[in-house]
Amino acid sequence: MSADFGTPPEGDSIRSLVEQRFRQVMAENGAKVTVDWRGEQRHLHVISMPVDMLYFNPGTHRIRAQRALDQQRNRMLEEDPWSETAQQYLHHLLTRKPSNPDQIDPDYTALKEELEDFGQKEPGIISPTGILVDGNTRCAALRDLGIAGIRVGVLPADTSHRDINAVELFLQLRRDKRREYSYINRLIAIEDELASGRREEDVARDFNIKTTTLHQDRWVYQLIRDAIDRSATGDDVALREIDFEDHQEKLRELYRDYTKMARTDPDAAEQLKETRLAMVVLNYPKTSVRLAEADFHTRYLSERLPDVLRPAVQESASVSIPGLPGVSMPDATATVKTTRALTDSLLQASAKTRARNKLGSSDVDEADGLMKTARKTFDAAVKLAGQNAQLHKRQVVVTERLTDAADYVNQCAAEFAEARAKRALDEDAFDDALLTLRASLTRLAKQAGRTFGSPGDGVAWLLDTAQER
Repeated sequence: MSADFGTPPEGDSIRSLVEQRFRQVMAENGAKVTVDWRGEQRHLHVISMPVDMLYFNPGTHRIRAQRALDQQRNRMLEEDPWSETAQQYLHHLLTRKPSNPDQIDPDYTALKEELEDFGQKEPGIISPTGILVDGNTRCAALRDLGIAGIRVGVLPADTSHRDINAVELFLQLRRDKRREYSYINRLIAIEDELASGRREEDVARDFNIKTTTLHQDRWVYQLIRDAIDRSATGDDVALREIDFEDHQEKLRELYRDYTKMARTDPDAAEQLKETRLAMVVLNYPKTSVRLAEADFHTRYLSERLPDVLRPAVQESASVSIPGLPGVSMPDATATVKTTRALTDSLLQASAKTRARNKLGSSDVDEADGLMKTARKTFDAAVKLAGQNAQLHKRQVVVTERLTDAADYVNQCAAEFAEARAKRALDEDAFDDALLTLRASLTRLAKQAGRTFGSPGDGVAWLLDTAQER
């Protein structure tokens, strides 16, 4: 759950200025902005405030995942969120690309250009003490452009931290032109809402998704958190949530395939999950990740693993069941454990390659070499899996074509009876169509006759039917 960061140090003076300008716009019956306030629509008067006087919201979900990139500055932000250093850190993150905070976000650049060319179109929202509830990024852009004022609606005097969070989500999730939350920050926002005690059905409705989609997103987020824990190396090095920012579709597909397989074969589902997670870490495209089925590791990968990647021999063991003395059950199979061990090594190597500022160059180079070796090994396995998938597709498509043709013939038989009953049958056209069908079956029979030395009943029927009489 997001923390309550308290009141800014200049909150009282900001409140006084807000009240002064609020009285003025009320007298002039000025512009208003509508928000969802505690379950009902509230129309807020819009005032102008100095951009340098307002505070970025340290609890905004827009940059929640990115905050942890710099642990020292994040700790400072949590301890003193209203300090100049903490506010500068928030300003910096608001301008960065969610998946790569080393780069300026193109959306932020576009926002700056729009503000410079056309001015501020939509007002932001602030708390009575000057916390930006909506418009954090706009405020950052206006400051960077040197524009002194920002138009904002002001929430009621009794606004709480919970209200700030609720209004931010309401405005963010409206179907308008707002800059969307990044994928990971959206997952965090969902978890924060649920952690506050809200029902899944209500959260799903607020996020404009089905409850089944909510379950999918929660499963993916837990998988990410688990992967981060497994990537920890003991050197204060681990993967970060933003490292999974660009893998949304791959992880959603993994959820669908995993849950479907887990109903009938839990061990196979675990193998599928581990292999695809490894391929996500190696940054394979979605089309390649899709090729990794449950038997990918044993069928295509295991024999090709070099010693540096080959996990130690794993054995299945029994685990006791709490509360049932003397009762135990087997844990994961040896095959699942082996697949998981390989994934663990890649998770940890990936974390090290991203931690050049924390580790020595030799450790980073070793991890980088391991990742390159893994990629080369997986490339060979992916190629074989792709070839097998194409072969299977060609095998299946022939049968599917015949099945489709049979469906059409069955439909034709039903419509033939109806046309005959209504005296609407064109007998000449029907005869011509049968001649076309005979020609097609003759071509198919020639191909089958060259293929099957000992034809089965179906092929024998086809050959007999297509014989010239």
